[in-house]
Amino acid sequence: MTTSEANRIADQLRRAFDGEAWHGDSFFEILEGVTAAQAAARPIKGAHSIWELVLHVAAWDGAVLRRLGGVAVELADAQNFPPVTDASETAWRKALAEARRVHEELIGVVVGLPDSRLYEMVPGKQGAHYTNYYMLHGVVQHELYHAGQIALLKKA
Repeated sequence: MTTSEANRIADQLRRAFDGEAWHGDSFFEILEGVTAAQAAARPIKGAHSIWELVLHVAAWDGAVLRRLGGVAVELADAQNFPPVTDASETAWRKALAEARRVHEELIGVVVGLPDSRLYEMVPGKQGAHYTNYYMLHGVVQHELYHAGQIALLKKA
């Protein structure tokens, strides 16, 4: 059976978030056991909290979904790093569930993407390199970058 390129990208998105990644722990594996208090803490001066990073990743997964739907999307500062307004355990679990929901929706869209769409330009982006293919690989890289930050914050 031949696997499409879009399916291979969807698999990388899944591995970055849920596990079986070559490099080690995935985004959600790193978040295992993190409490609301830990997620809201700022152990490193000037750095974002774990919670802010989770909201940020979810915001960009959502932006990529909208871009794949044909909408030119740029995030304002408050959308890019949404503020944490309720630091309760319930709000933390809700934030995690929303991040997972948006990510799973993104994977579902990518799985259904014909490979020909990978080479279309991203709405609102300039430059011949800014295709859906480029953006989707960037999402995987973005999630792993922030997973590394979260891992360090968790240890701090």
